[in-house]
Amino acid sequence: MNRLVRSLLAFGLVSAQVIAVSSVATAAPDIKDRIAALPGVRIISEGTSGTARTFVLAILQPADHRKPRGVQFEQRFSLLHKAESKPMVLHTSGYGLPGTIGASEPTRLVDGNQLSVEQRFFTPSRPAPTDWDDLNIWQAANDHHRIVLAFKKIYGARWLSTGASKGGMTSIYHRRFFPRDVDATIAYVAPNDVVNDRDVYGEFIRNVGNDPTCNRRLEGVQRQILQHRDEIVARLEAKGYTYKQFGSAHRALEILVLDTPFTFWQYGTQEQCALVPGASASVDDLWTFMDKTVGWDFYTDAGVAPYSPYYYQAGTQLGWPEADESAVRDLLRYPGVSVPRSMVPADIKFPRFDRHAMKDVDRWVRYQGSRLLFVNGQNDPWSAEPFRVGPGTRDSLSFVVPAGNHGANISKLPESERAAATAAVLRWAGVSAPVASLSTGDDPDSLDALRARRG
Repeated sequence: MNRLVRSLLAFGLVSAQVIAVSSVATAAPDIKDRIAALPGVRIISEGTSGTARTFVLAILQPADHRKPRGVQFEQRFSLLHKAESKPMVLHTSGYGLPGTIGASEPTRLVDGNQLSVEQRFFTPSRPAPTDWDDLNIWQAANDHHRIVLAFKKIYGARWLSTGASKGGMTSIYHRRFFPRDVDATIAYVAPNDVVNDRDVYGEFIRNVGNDPTCNRRLEGVQRQILQHRDEIVARLEAKGYTYKQFGSAHRALEILVLDTPFTFWQYGTQEQCALVPGASASVDDLWTFMDKTVGWDFYTDAGVAPYSPYYYQAGTQLGWPEADESAVRDLLRYPGVSVPRSMVPADIKFPRFDRHAMKDVDRWVRYQGSRLLFVNGQNDPWSAEPFRVGPGTRDSLSFVVPAGNHGANISKLPESERAAATAAVLRWAGVSAPVASLSTGDDPDSLDALRARRG
């Protein structure tokens, strides 16, 4: 009997050991190990965000995807990881990598994973030597394509892409060249300047909002600033700002003044019209208003330098809103100065503007696009020329947030439209019900983040 008991105990111990060894042998590798095993991918840092694990990563990219064995550079991106079985959201910033790793609205809605990608040529994701001809929408789309191909080895559920402003534009350009990389795209406040010479922004800004006197007061502020230009410039130079990029503080001041109504409506609301100074405003009042509305520090050497890649793209492919000089033309010393060329160092040469690029993307959206969701703000100047669905666009939606600005998103839509947009996102992601509030989370496409990126 004792011999039998001892035999059974021994058998149980051996079995437990076998099971333990078997469990170790079959345990799924940690996500960090799986990432590290991806060719060309490097882990820069790791952390947590709530229950999610986060990583800042880099992937080796060709500077020119037509020459994969030529010059290469590391492109930064981040990963917010919840589970390999959950949907993945590819978040294209269009600019530099956000300072914090936060979940975008679609990511929160589907409780998904998220990859956020820094646009090529934004520091430090820039090749050396730098050939600026390699900064175009096709090259960037290939960057995103290579990242998708790499991470689909890990994340096998549905994929969505998203972005706001230039990030939203970038997400559409990626789909244009690689329509099957993701299952659907949610693009927020993404302008679509199809014909750059046909500009509607000035007329839009002159008539935006429900109180015409607000726009007239903004025009008055523009005139008052220029009428006090010498005093304003003296204050700017006393603060230590430099303006080598612009040629002089006076030239930079004119760009800032012309940008004022656009920026006011881009980030402000109808209610803030009450804060616009009137005709009797002092220079101190004007200074405070401009600092809060546009920011005196933006059109300086330090302010525009990080955005050279954006202005280069605007001046070569994307197009740009023509500055409306009508209210202050008689006060300008440098008319026509508010153009992308003024924002980019002179040693970076601009090729001839590509008039085909945006027309090609627009045709794809209207005649071949599928599973696209556009959300714009009614009062946002960037929505003056939006993407539009067309006769060949399939399973797609487009909504406008009433009185919305550049922070428009699904959560701000009227109830019925919010429900329709939410249902589409969930269906495209293969998720049966929303798992998070639309208004929660540290959104990299929040209005504050967009303002920090100026787009």
